[in-house]
Amino acid sequence: MQFKKLFMTGLSIVMMSSLLVGCGGNNAAKEENVYKIGMISDTGGVHDESFNQSTWEGLQKAEEKYGKDNVQVKYVESTQEADYVPNIETFVEEDLDLIIGVGYKMADAIETAAKNYPDTQFAIIDHSYETQPENVTSLMYEDNTASYLAGLIAGKMTKTNKVAFIGGIESPVLAKFEYGYKAGVKAANPDCEVIARYANTFSDSALGKSIANQMHKDGVDIIFTAAGAVGTGAIEAAKENNKMAIGVDVDQSPLAPDNIITSTMKNIDVSIIDLVGQMIDGTYKGGEVVLNTLASGGVGLSDTTSKNVPQDVMEYVEAEAQKIKDGEIKVPSNEKEYQEIVGK
Repeated sequence: MQFKKLFMTGLSIVMMSSLLVGCGGNNAAKEENVYKIGMISDTGGVHDESFNQSTWEGLQKAEEKYGKDNVQVKYVESTQEADYVPNIETFVEEDLDLIIGVGYKMADAIETAAKNYPDTQFAIIDHSYETQPENVTSLMYEDNTASYLAGLIAGKMTKTNKVAFIGGIESPVLAKFEYGYKAGVKAANPDCEVIARYANTFSDSALGKSIANQMHKDGVDIIFTAAGAVGTGAIEAAKENNKMAIGVDVDQSPLAPDNIITSTMKNIDVSIIDLVGQMIDGTYKGGEVVLNTLASGGVGLSDTTSKNVPQDVMEYVEAEAQKIKDGEIKVPSNEKEYQEIVGK
């Protein structure tokens, strides 16, 4: 089976409806036929080479696919967390049909707005709620499985037997990346040491570069980052130090084609297009959690992986990916599960 077909077969999403029902009157197609949709970035900005950018690209593609007579999109950037609430208020005042918040850090602001404006539809990337608001759609991604595959590659390709993970700010979302990656490394190479460090920011690329430089000096030859602009700084260090790097969320290989051996992918752009399509055809429902998995094609590895990864490693990863899809391999999503499954 070709690698591209295995990991990037398009997005066939699995819906898990919350117990709440209703969607603020959006079940029927809109009479005006023009849906106005706005995206609010987190502090990484819309051109972060990561999930903000992927979300915005999805909206642009949706506008192109369905036409501006049906869909009009826009975005506003958040330079600090204090911008979340006023940015949401701005879009509410503009009477947008759907307001999308990017990232779990916007969870509280979106939840509050959903309660205050029950007739407005919201969506959020990478967060769901214990009690899902009936006018919020959560787009979730099985990042731990994609990270596991990246870990398999790192475990097989390291020359120093020492690899690392750099995260932005510790959270349940970032834990999926860290522990999925660690589990993959250990499955492929039990003797490999895995170092993890958090930068406590997503926006400081200079700090990311500094952390990566120190890791390289300490013998690390492959670094996987899930840290926004911090990650781009780490990739720059890999380029300068002739080390290997693993990108995140989108194919980051253009940043360092000779150094990025793979990128973990989550097809946010495709899931956004699907969401907009539901609004246009009248099937959209609020209050749902949409889980994008490896089996559905919602997450995986970049198509460019085969350029820098040996064929035998590719075949090994493909076989392991199939085991995950078949339920033979359980991938941890947090420290507790990691300890239970891997044990060290």
